[in-house]
Amino acid sequence: MAQMNINPPDLRPDLARARLASGAKRDGQPTIGMVSLGCPKALVDSERILTRLRAEGYGISPDYVGADAVIVNTCGFLDSAKAESLSAIGEALRENGRVIVTGCLGAEPDYITGAHPRVLAVTGPHQYEQVLDAVHAAVPPRPDPFIDLLPQSAVSLTPRHYSYLKISEGCNHKCKFCIIPDMRGRLASRPAHAVLREAEKLVENGVRELLVISQDTSAYGVDIKHAEERGHRAHITDLARDLGSLGAWLRLHYVYPYPHVRQLIPLMADGLVLPYLDIPFQHAHPDVLRRMARPAAAAKTLDEIAAWRDICPDITLRSTFIVGYPGETEAEFQTLLDWLDEAQLDRVGCFQYENVAGARSNDLPDHVPAEVKQERWDRFMEKAQAISVEKLAAKVGSVQEVIVDDIDEDGIATCRTKADAPEIDGNLFIDENTSGIAVGDVLRVLVDEAGEYDLWGTPRIR
Repeated sequence: MAQMNINPPDLRPDLARARLASGAKRDGQPTIGMVSLGCPKALVDSERILTRLRAEGYGISPDYVGADAVIVNTCGFLDSAKAESLSAIGEALRENGRVIVTGCLGAEPDYITGAHPRVLAVTGPHQYEQVLDAVHAAVPPRPDPFIDLLPQSAVSLTPRHYSYLKISEGCNHKCKFCIIPDMRGRLASRPAHAVLREAEKLVENGVRELLVISQDTSAYGVDIKHAEERGHRAHITDLARDLGSLGAWLRLHYVYPYPHVRQLIPLMADGLVLPYLDIPFQHAHPDVLRRMARPAAAAKTLDEIAAWRDICPDITLRSTFIVGYPGETEAEFQTLLDWLDEAQLDRVGCFQYENVAGARSNDLPDHVPAEVKQERWDRFMEKAQAISVEKLAAKVGSVQEVIVDDIDEDGIATCRTKADAPEIDGNLFIDENTSGIAVGDVLRVLVDEAGEYDLWGTPRIR
């Protein structure tokens, strides 16, 4: 029986691993499968769709054969992601035959139907009502009034102990290499009280770590003028303070380095927010940043990093970069390497530039040859790896607080420190004395060994 495929975790660092558990199906109950591709923001969309469907009486199938129809939530950020989405749609058509497409690639319906004319419907990103309408048309609901349509916990595609918390949709930036604003629209922030209510429910249901996501977390609330409603203000600093009071780990993703970000760092130093910032710098040379249509103050960025570390010495900084952007010279790339040497970021991802249909960067002159992009990527990752090795080696002998993500059949526990986000950063492994440890536990661990990206350790007595 074919299991529904998702993005392999080694393809891109931001891919979400959707997990569906099979459950008992009542007689006549319609069932829907879900293939969730792309970033954690798309994963949240998948969870919301499945939660709505379950409340209407649908069962959730973890395999193609058991599903009356399959929803494929697509990614369309890069051409390689588009190709992967088309492949996933094709697989679902072969294995099931009744397929509804949604997500970012759904903003280009002709592109999808041109490759797969047999799909039942195509909807765009975060178009929940249209997805439900398409499901209703393909597989009419048959709710049991004594079982369905009752308040219940949401469907989660992540392990029970952590959850993504989306605080806004869309983006007001106009980066030339990105088409996200065209697909997901301008910034649209959720009211702060609604975000907090969702977070409270998640923590009540056993979530130990909340991962805040959006397209631009720093800009949260700008579109609604930081409105205050029901005692909660829609500003990222206020929201972080409110969420941090719930007692779960709170991790911030996609934080642009606006000046007000410095206000978040004391919350990290005080333990309300994890000392972790995921910041998309993308490059360091001001001319490249200008061609990207991004802020070009790399020197000031180094000053900000120094200020953050002065306030919170334990802060972990992760970022992503693009090499081989159109017009990038060897001197500009060397500036990026030199900047990385000085910034000493803890976690780093790097992409080779590729054209994306509809992106303005496609029309820029002096595109970099593929072999040069590959060579620069290799040099960049070699330097980033060397920095990672040195930073992790410095943790040997320290005691780290970790959260347990998995325990395999051999009793080896896969954990994460406060410096590690799920799926994209490293792990800490415990390969002995794991009896009595459960997934979701938070432990203190003595670090015994360090590798290029991972740690090994021994649990301390709790």
